[in-house]
Parts: sequence; C-alpha cells; structure tokens
Amino acid sequence: MNIFKGIFQSRDKPTNATSGSSYRFFFGQTQAGKSVTERTAMQMTAVYSCVRILAEAVAGLPLHLYSHTEGGDKEKEPKHPLYFLLHDEPNPEMTSFVFRETLMTHLLLWGNAYAQIIRNGKGEVIALYPLMPNRMTVDRDNKGQIIYTYQMSNDDAQTMKGSTVTLKSSDVLHIPGLGFDGLVGYSPIAMAKNSIGLAIATEEYGAKFFANGAAPSGVLEHPGTLKDPTKVRDSWNSAYQGSSNAHRVAVLEEGLKYTPIGISPEQAQFLETRKFQINEIARIFRVPPHMVGDLEKSSFSNIEQQSLEFVKYTLDPWVIRWEQAMVRALLSPLDKEKYFIKFNVDGLLRGDYQSRMNGYATSRQNGWMSANDIRTLENLDKIPSDEGGDLYLINGNMLPLKNAGAFANNMKGEEENNREEILEVEESEGEQSGSDGNEDTVSKRNNRRGKLV
Repeated sequence: MNIFKGIFQSRDKPTNATSGSSYRFFFGQTQAGKSVTERTAMQMTAVYSCVRILAEAVAGLPLHLYSHTEGGDKEKEPKHPLYFLLHDEPNPEMTSFVFRETLMTHLLLWGNAYAQIIRNGKGEVIALYPLMPNRMTVDRDNKGQIIYTYQMSNDDAQTMKGSTVTLKSSDVLHIPGLGFDGLVGYSPIAMAKNSIGLAIATEEYGAKFFANGAAPSGVLEHPGTLKDPTKVRDSWNSAYQGSSNAHRVAVLEEGLKYTPIGISPEQAQFLETRKFQINEIARIFRVPPHMVGDLEKSSFSNIEQQSLEFVKYTLDPWVIRWEQAMVRALLSPLDKEKYFIKFNVDGLLRGDYQSRMNGYATSRQNGWMSANDIRTLENLDKIPSDEGGDLYLINGNMLPLKNAGAFANNMKGEEENNREEILEVEESEGEQSGSDGNEDTVSKRNNRRGKLV
C-alpha cells in the first residue's frame, strides 16, 4: 500500500519543485559553483533583458472584455465591471500595465503567477492583488479540492491574523507555466540553473581579471635569496596591479624575472563562452538574440521576420495562458457563455508601411474592407458615412462565375433579333414588287444576301 501511496502522492499534493531537486534548488547550488536563485539570476543582463522584454510585451498589449453577438461577431463591453479592472486598474494601488508586468515577471522567474481575487457580496470581482510565488503553497484539502496557503511577511498589510492565510481556488487567479502535472508550473531558472551559473561565473571571472591586473598573474624569479619577499610582492602589486595600471612599463632590478603563469582570456575562449551563454539564456526564454543585443546573425532582410516569429511562437503561448486562466477564474459559468477575455496582438503583427499599404489596396479593391476599416487599423479618424467612408467597392470588370457567359448570351440574342428584322424587310419588299416579274425579285434578293454576307 505504501508503494501505491507514493505513486499517487504527487497528484494529491502538487508541489513547486522537481522530484529530487527541491533541496538543491532551495540553496541554488550549481556545477559552476555559483548560487542561482530567481533574484540572483536577475543580476545577469541577459536574464534581466529577456524577462523585461516578455513582461513589458504582455503588459503593453491591449486587453479587453468582449461579448458574443447574435451575428457571430464580437463586441467590447466597457460597461462591465470586469472591463475596468482588466483594462485600467485592477486595484487602487496599481495600473493594469504594472499589474500584468508584475505577474508576468513572477511567471517567468518562478513559473507561476498568483493574484488574490477580492469579491463583493454578489460574488463580483472588484479587485486583484498580486501575491509572491515563493510564499505560496498549492495543496488539497480533505475533500480533494485545491487550496492555496500563503505565507505572510512583515511587508504585507496586516489585514488578517496569523502567519499563514488559506485561500480557496475561487479566490486566487493562478497562471501556471510549464509543468508536469498541469497544476503547478516549474521555474525556468531552476531548470536552467547550471547554464545561468556558468554565465555568472564567466562574468565574475572577467570582473576579477580586470580588477587584479591587465596582465595575468605570474611569478617573480630572483637569482638569489630575498630577505623580505612580501615587500617585493606588495611593491609590484602597488605599481602594476589593477586596470588603472595596465600597460605600464615594468622596471626589474637585481636580476628579477617575471614569468606569467595564467591563461589569457583568448586562450580560454573567454569571450566566446560569454557570448554563447547569452544565446543560451535567450534560448531558455525563446527570445530572438537580436532583441537582447546580439545582432551577429541578424540583418535588415530577416530581422522583421524574426520579430514576427517572436510574436507567433514566443508571445502567443503566454497570451493564451493569460486569457484562459482569467476566463476560468474571473468569469462565472453563466458569464462564460456570453463573455470572453482577449489580448489584441494585431499591432505587433503589422508589417512595414509599404507592405501594409499593398495589403490594404488589395482588400479595398476586392470589396472586403471599407475606407473606415482601413483607417481604424491605422488609428486615423473615420470618414463620415455620407461621404462614402463605409462603402465596400469592387472592381467592375469582375463577374461571378455563374454569370461568366451573360455577356455572350446577350450578344447572341441581339444578333438573332437583327436577322428577324432583315427577313421581315425582305418579305415586305417581295410583296410590293409582285407583278414586276420573278427576275427582278430574284436579283434584288441576291443583292441583299450579298450585302448580308
């Protein structure tokens, strides 16, 4: 029984640590010998840059509450109370941008983002407050329902008594990242701590290299015996140690000889290692290298395509996590049938000016966009309807496929009418000639046929 209990224990009590590595991750020890946690990782410029890019991108996207219309279209609901919380102010202390930026930072560093949901007596959401992921524990109660236990600190507002607060699932907006059980996400920093630790070690090595001297450490050799070697070493360090004393000319007396024993950064491929670690960290967060300052493999011909791929393959999955988590936690079962929450990423997918104008011209000529539709996408004022701003135009040379032979049918009908008129004229002239003889009638008829031919 104990064996089966251990197998199913992870599902009964979801945890925020990988199996067998929670102790190591708690202290942040790595193979490079450097301690890596979420806070120390942010001291790396590459990690800070990736987190900032993704957090600001999600926070800067327009966020709206929509409703389904009868015609199958969508319509904004600015009068809904939840619209103001998501679009403007989730709580009286922060804007929507700051709130989303904070939660996205938590999601990127800890793999989970939590926010407390404040409701009124009717059950309506009136405020959202972010919670620190490192002080949140996800567990189950006796009935198997998920509960959230939050550890209070001195920095929190003392609105509740006790060191811990237990929240129901309906009182927490939880956005999990990539995880193994679908309930709790795992920290990208914990998963890639060795790569980040190596980057920290190489950065520290470079800092110490320039702090200790522009030349590698070495040995001072003397042919005889020195009475006070410490004095000679201190004299050497005071004159030549440090980046401010780089490239100074050394004066050696009494047969002293300097022999370097350190390995130069070029021999150790120090710069290549640092560059590779930057790409390694960018790979963790799936951020294009050119967005963190590495333009080695970027050019004017492909950098726009890389930016579009960033929106499609990097930003879209995060946006979908946000949308579905907010719909699940903030909307009631009845509201889910009518309302939905959506980010607008169209602005990030826009191409250059010439590409947009060519696309607008095609859509305008084919009749599925009006002038006001185009001006709305370009953030321009609309043209009044009485001046043709809402007209949908189409090229007059194009016909539906079923009417492709209409013009030919009309031409054929007109030709048959002309022939009938000619025959009527011939019959009337034949009756008038009557008694003049058959020869005159035949000759005149042949002349007319010759003209027709």
